[in-house]
Amino acid sequence: MSWLVDHWLDVLGWGGSALLVYSLLQASVLRLRLLNAIACVILIVFNAMLGVWPMVGMNVVLVAINVWFIARLVRERHDESAFEVLEVGPGDEYLRHTLRVHGADILRFNPGFVHDPGETHDAFVVQKGDETVGVVLLREHGETAEVLLDYVTPRYRDLSPGEFVWRRSGLLAERGIRRVVTPPGMVGAYYGRLGFRREGESYVLEL
Repeated sequence: MSWLVDHWLDVLGWGGSALLVYSLLQASVLRLRLLNAIACVILIVFNAMLGVWPMVGMNVVLVAINVWFIARLVRERHDESAFEVLEVGPGDEYLRHTLRVHGADILRFNPGFVHDPGETHDAFVVQKGDETVGVVLLREHGETAEVLLDYVTPRYRDLSPGEFVWRRSGLLAERGIRRVVTPPGMVGAYYGRLGFRREGESYVLEL
C-alpha cells in the first residue's frame, strides 16, 4: 500500500512538473496562464502530501497570480478599450512588414494567401498598446467586402481581437460596404458569435 502511494506521488510530482514546463512553451498567453495554473494546483497537492510547505506556499501564490491574469485576459477579450483598430493603406510598409514577419504562420492557416494590394482593397491592423495583434484584409465588390485575411498573432489567438473590425461596423459602412463574406470553407468558429450567419460554406455579415 505504501508502495502504491509512493508511486502515485511520483506520478503526481512528475506530471505537475512536466505540465509546468509545457505551459512555458505556449505561444498563446491565455493558454500559458491556464496550463500554468493547473500545474501549480497539482504541485500544491503533491507538496502538501509530502509536507513541503514552502513549495506549497509558492505555488499558492503562483496560482493566485495566474488567476488574476486569466481574469484580466477574459475581461479584456471583448473590451473595445483594450484593442484599437487602425486603418492602413493596403500597400502600407508597416503592413507589409507585419505580413512578412508572420508570413510562415499566416501560410499555415491560409496556404493560398498572397498579398497583392489593389485599389479595391481595405486593410486594418488591430493593436494592443504598441503591439500589433491582428490583421484584417478585405477586397470590395460593390457593397460587398470579401475577407482575404483575418489573422491573429499566436500570442493572442485565443482572444480573437479581429472581431473589433466587425463590431465597429462604421469602419466598413463609411465605405458603402453593406455585406461582408468570408471565403468558402474558412475556419471561423468565432464568426457565429458576432452576427455572421452561415451561407453555404461561407459566413456572411449584414451591416
